[in-house]
Amino acid sequence: MIIRSADPQKDAAPCAAIYAPHVVESATSFEEDPPSATAFAERIARTALTHPWLVAEHDSEVVGFAYACPHRARPAYRWAADVSVYVAGGHRGLGCGRALYGELLERLRRQRFQVACAGITLPNQASVALHERFGFAPVGVYRRIGWKDNGWRDVGWWQLELQPAIHEQPAEPLPPES
Repeated sequence: MIIRSADPQKDAAPCAAIYAPHVVESATSFEEDPPSATAFAERIARTALTHPWLVAEHDSEVVGFAYACPHRARPAYRWAADVSVYVAGGHRGLGCGRALYGELLERLRRQRFQVACAGITLPNQASVALHERFGFAPVGVYRRIGWKDNGWRDVGWWQLELQPAIHEQPAEPLPPES
């Protein structure tokens, strides 16, 4: 398996195909319509300006992706990143998500981000287990925060300290690696 930075033109269509079942068949994503490949290309390009977006290839096929994005828009949040990972159905449970997250979290550390946050639609034991395997700790639950699949959904939040805490303003985050 190869983990590399996403190319918006080359990887948008396979990423959109991997993501679509999470939109249509489950409450994992709170989107209601799957984004097109064009929309995905725009997301990848916009995200890659400040945060990593990675893909996993197996036998030259994109089988998963992971990315980070700003946690919130206000400046004081600039050292925190939200993270997500999605793996194609036939490749789940084979280490793809672990490989993607391992590389994503290391890149965020090198960029000097302090905290990674993950929102997980509950219940989702596989995602909880993956995050906790990397050291994410639960920090709270937004109760009935989204309506999806004919019901209210809770979102649990997990947090990972990427750097040791210091008591002064940290250095600014760096641009992502290519």
